[in-house]
Amino acid sequence: MQIVFHIGANCTDQDRLLKSLLKNAESFAKQGVKVPGPGKYRRLIRETIQALNGAQPAGDAREIMLDAILDDEQCNRLVMSHSKFMCVQRRIFENRVFYELAEQKLLGLASLFAEDELEICLGIRNPATFLPAIHDGSGIEQFDDFMRGISPAEVRWSDLVARIRTILPNAALTVWCNEDTPLIWAQLIRELAGVDPLTKITGGFDLLSTIMSPEGMKRFVAYLKANPPQTEQQKRRIIAAFLERYALDDEVEDEIDIPGWTDDTVAYLTALYEDDIDRIARMPGVNFIAP
Repeated sequence: MQIVFHIGANCTDQDRLLKSLLKNAESFAKQGVKVPGPGKYRRLIRETIQALNGAQPAGDAREIMLDAILDDEQCNRLVMSHSKFMCVQRRIFENRVFYELAEQKLLGLASLFAEDELEICLGIRNPATFLPAIHDGSGIEQFDDFMRGISPAEVRWSDLVARIRTILPNAALTVWCNEDTPLIWAQLIRELAGVDPLTKITGGFDLLSTIMSPEGMKRFVAYLKANPPQTEQQKRRIIAAFLERYALDDEVEDEIDIPGWTDDTVAYLTALYEDDIDRIARMPGVNFIAP
């Protein structure tokens, strides 16, 4: 069986991707793809991995788990999502390592589904906005305490991606930038479901509707009906054009309030992130989705 697990990262799509996948659960099921609700697996998998604590699971653990998740139904591909799978926000820099708990969690997942084809999916985000967002929800008052002595300029998603490739060398790994999701949303839904790129889906513009004004969405939909795009790239250019004019500022602009940070700080971190993206896109064994 193909086991697809979207592991976040924290503070990226706020479960919107899972919600869009669930809108298509019935049609995907007809193609052998199951998208269960998160209540079926999040706590179950987390507690099982914690209980294993590095040990190998019992021989029947996989079947018992799949029966609970799938309600004894069969499928060829199981799609799950949990943005806090690796850890909660306050533990992201535990022991001064970016997502130190990734090894334990992913090895536990691999041991539970050792006989399956595992695919890990990860959305990343510009540290200039990611760090303020995760700090805000961490419960740790001081930013420096939250970072545990790590400089924001040291945060590299490529290091985490390389570690995932080392931890799970046989697993497929798909990565994308959270900033690109308005343009690639429909592709992400199809990629995670493993369906044909031309498969009709529901919710391809779910994210777009949250960041564009109602008037803009109305005009966008009307434009697509009158001028159906012939390619995915053409559709993305249309989306970008409408976002330029009708994007909701409160939804697309992040408020950054970290003591000592300036516009130059944000620009510097953004430049480092862009270099990091290029590094990830060139990594062997990484399916990097870009607009």
